[in-house]
Amino acid sequence: MFPAPLLLAAALLLGIPRPSQPPALRPAVPLAATQASQAVRPEDVASLEAILAALYDVISGPAGQQRDWNRMRALFVPGARLIPAVYRPDSVPNLRVWDVDQYIALVGPRLESGGFFEREIARRVERYGGVVHVFSTYESRRTSADPAPFARGINSIQLWFDGQRWWIVTIYWEGERAANPIPAGYLKNPGE
Repeated sequence: MFPAPLLLAAALLLGIPRPSQPPALRPAVPLAATQASQAVRPEDVASLEAILAALYDVISGPAGQQRDWNRMRALFVPGARLIPAVYRPDSVPNLRVWDVDQYIALVGPRLESGGFFEREIARRVERYGGVVHVFSTYESRRTSADPAPFARGINSIQLWFDGQRWWIVTIYWEGERAANPIPAGYLKNPGE
């Protein structure tokens, strides 16, 4: 370990500029004052069950039906991320990282044009204080009457309870593939 003066001297010799002052931290904005919270339906964020039901409901609907994207935005904490794990035969595995508006712009038109119904079939919950992690196993169909899903997977959903309402912080998911089937234990709720 080099003493701090030696590190500073080395940085100066290498031409690395010394910051004049540390970067300013952004002031915290009360979540209640965010734009998304203005459109919130209180019943959507009143409980863990309610916010998860609202999440699946807001992205689901028949072909041609516009989704209520303001309702979706209201479920998420500012800065939230949606992260699908992508596996394609012609490329290396990858993650896409979107904010809520990027998800709506990129995925929303496909959900609306093709029809999409996603529902939770099993759930595992871990909680510590206001921090909650949910493994939510899902099935996706093009219409609500389809006899079998065209896709299944697991949503890893991180949530936060601020003492008054629930917020989604992150959704990180992976779709089921032949090489990675969903384990039987995640196809039913604990205790079933």
